[in-house]
Amino acid sequence: MRRWGLLVLLAAGRVGAQEDAGARFETTVSSAPAEVPSERAASEVRQGDLERRLPRRAPDALRFEPGVFIQQTAHGQASAYLRGLTGQQTVLLFDGVRLNTSTWRQGPNQYFFTLDAATVDAIEVLRGGASTRFGSDALGGVISATPLEAPVADGRFRLSPVLTLKGTTADSEAGGRVSVSGTAGPVGFIGGVGLRRVGLLQSAGTVRSPLDGRPPDVPRFAPDGRTQLGTGFNELTADGRFTVHPSASHELTLASQAYRQFDAPRTDQCPPAFARSDECLTYKEQFRTLTWASWKARLGVDVETLKLTASWQRQHEVREGARPASFVLNTGRDVVDTFGAAFTLGSRSFLVSDAVQWSLQAGLDSYLDLVDSQAFVSFTDIAVTRQQSRGQYVAGSRSLTGGLFADATLRLGARLTVRAGGRVGWASLSSPGDAASQSQPIAASWAPLAGHLGVEWAVASPLSLLVNVDRSFRAPNLDDLTSRQQTGPGFQFENPALRPETALTAELGARLRLDWLSLEGWGFQTWLDGAMLKQPRDVAECPPSSAACGASWFRYQLVNAVGLSEVRGVEGSVRARLPSGFGARATAAYTWGQGPGQVPLSRIPPANGHLELSWRHDFGFTGAAVLRWAGPQTRLALADLSDARIPLGGTPGYAVVDLRASLRVSAVVLSLVLENLFDSPWRAHGSSINGAGRGVMFLATFRPPSP
Repeated sequence: MRRWGLLVLLAAGRVGAQEDAGARFETTVSSAPAEVPSERAASEVRQGDLERRLPRRAPDALRFEPGVFIQQTAHGQASAYLRGLTGQQTVLLFDGVRLNTSTWRQGPNQYFFTLDAATVDAIEVLRGGASTRFGSDALGGVISATPLEAPVADGRFRLSPVLTLKGTTADSEAGGRVSVSGTAGPVGFIGGVGLRRVGLLQSAGTVRSPLDGRPPDVPRFAPDGRTQLGTGFNELTADGRFTVHPSASHELTLASQAYRQFDAPRTDQCPPAFARSDECLTYKEQFRTLTWASWKARLGVDVETLKLTASWQRQHEVREGARPASFVLNTGRDVVDTFGAAFTLGSRSFLVSDAVQWSLQAGLDSYLDLVDSQAFVSFTDIAVTRQQSRGQYVAGSRSLTGGLFADATLRLGARLTVRAGGRVGWASLSSPGDAASQSQPIAASWAPLAGHLGVEWAVASPLSLLVNVDRSFRAPNLDDLTSRQQTGPGFQFENPALRPETALTAELGARLRLDWLSLEGWGFQTWLDGAMLKQPRDVAECPPSSAACGASWFRYQLVNAVGLSEVRGVEGSVRARLPSGFGARATAAYTWGQGPGQVPLSRIPPANGHLELSWRHDFGFTGAAVLRWAGPQTRLALADLSDARIPLGGTPGYAVVDLRASLRVSAVVLSLVLENLFDSPWRAHGSSINGAGRGVMFLATFRPPSP
C-alpha cells in the first residue's frame, strides 16, 4: 500500500481575542474547546462571529473554518464536510447530547440545519477520527454546539428580554426571535421563540459545465434565469433552559428545544432531472424535539468533575412526492425516538514526581432508537389512499449503540505530553422485516474497538509539534441495512450484509503563537477499511415490490469496499493582529480521496478557503472584506458522474467577495453583510442549488439595559 508523506501547513489560533460588552467577537482556533481534546485539530465559532457573519443556517456558521466545507442539497438543508466526510461519518452534539440517529443516510443530511443558530453560544469543530471519546460515526470528526447559558441565580428576580430581527434580499427572508433570560430565586432561565419565512433563492445565474458549457439539470430556474425553483421554506423554533445551583460546586439543568420546518422542497427532486416541471418531493414537516437533564459537579477530590446527562429526542419527517400528471401522491412518515444516557468523569492531576503528572477522563454512553415508518400512495383522480406494507424503514426497528471509554494524559516535564485512550463499543440493531415487500428480518450486533495515541512537544515557548494516530469506527445503521429511498443519483435499496467500517488516521500538526500572530496547520492521512460505497445495480436486482426502484434512472446499493480507501489532505489558517485595529485571517484546505482500484471517492470537496481583512474601532464598530474561494473539482466517482447536481465534467471553482459591517452601541447590535459583491455565479461541489447572488443581509438586536 502506498503511503503518503504527511505535510504541515500553518493555521490560526486565537490572537488577542477581545470581548465587547459581554459578547465575544473573535473566532478561535482553540487550544482547549469545551467538548473536544486540545491536542487535536480544532476550531471554535463564537456568538460574536455569528452576529458578524449572519449565517442563514447553523452549517453556514462553519463556512470560514479550516477543513470544513458546506454542501447544500436544498435551500432548507445543508451538511458540513469534515476532511472529506459528512453525514453518517461525522458526529453532531448539542450540549454534549448526541444528535445522530440510526436513520441518518449516507452522504449529506439535513439535521445540523435543525439547530437554531440564534440559540447557540459556540460551535466547536474537531477534525479527524474521534470514536474514542464520541463513539460510532466519528470518522471525519465532531461538531459540538454549546447553547446559550442561563444566568446564575443570586436570589433576586430579574428579567432581560431580547428582540432580534433579521432579513435578507437574495431569498426574501424575514424573521426574528423574542427571548428572555433572568433569575427567580434559586433558578436561572433562558428561552425564546423564533420565526422566519424564506422565499425562492436568487443566484447570480447558472453554473456551467467545464466541458461543454451547459448547466446541470438541477436546479431549474424561473424565466429570469436567476430565481431557483424548488427553494424556500417556513420555520418555527422554541427553546427553554432552567438551571439551579444547589451549591457552588453543583449544577442541575433541565432544557428543551423544538425545531419545526414546513414545506421545504428537496431541490434535486423538485423537479427531478428529466422529469416534468410540476413533479416535486417536499419535506412537508421536518421536526426535531430534544429534551434533556444534566447534573454537573466539581468535587475537588481525586474525581474532580462529574457529569450525568439523560435525554430524549424525536426526529419526525413527513415527505410528499407529487406526480400530478400521473395523479399520484407518495407520502412517507418517519419518526425516530432516541433515549440517551451519558456519564463522564475527570480526575485531578496526580503528581508522580516533580516532572511527571497524569490525569484521566472516562465515561459511559448509550443511545436507544425506536423507529416507526409508514408510506402511503394516493391516487388523486379517484381520491383513494392506500398504505404500503412498509415505509422508508421497517416499523418496529430499533438500534442500541454506545460504549465505555478512558482517556489518559501524561505530562513529562514542561515540554512533552503523551495522550492515549481506548473505547469498547457496542452496536445492536434489529428489524422485524416485512414479508409483503420481501424485506428481510435483521438481528445484528458488533463490539467495535477504538483508540488513539498522541504526542505533543513544546519545541520552544511559542511553537508546538503534535503527532496523533487514531482508530475510529462506524457500525452499519438502520438506514444502511433496511432503507429504500430516492437519493441524488437515483434509488438506493438496503443491504443486510454490511459490516462496520473503520478508519485509521495519522496526522501531524504544528502551532505557533505569538502576541500578534498565530499559526496552525495539519497534514493527515486516513485509511478506510470496509468503506461503505455505492455500487450500481441492474433493474433486475431491485426489491420486487419497489416500483420506485425500477422506475429510477439509476439504482444503487451500499457495499463494503474490498481493500482500503484513502483520504488525505492538508489544512491550515493564519491570523494576524495588525496596528491601528486592523487584522487579517486566512484559511486553506485541500482533500484528496480514492477508493480501491484508484477510483475517486464521491463528492470529495475541492481545494477551498478564505481571506479576511478586518478593522475594529473601540467605539464598537467592526468592518471586514472577505474573499471565499474554491477550486474546481473534476475528480468524480461513478455516483458523481450520474448525479444531476454535478455539472458534466465536474464543478467549476469560484471566488466570491463579501463586505461586512457591525456596530455595537450600548444595548443595540446592528450587523450588515453585502454578500457576493460582484454577483458571481457559484456552487459548492455536490450541491443542488447555486449560492446566493448579490444581496444584503441585515440583523438588529435590541437588549434593554438590566435594572
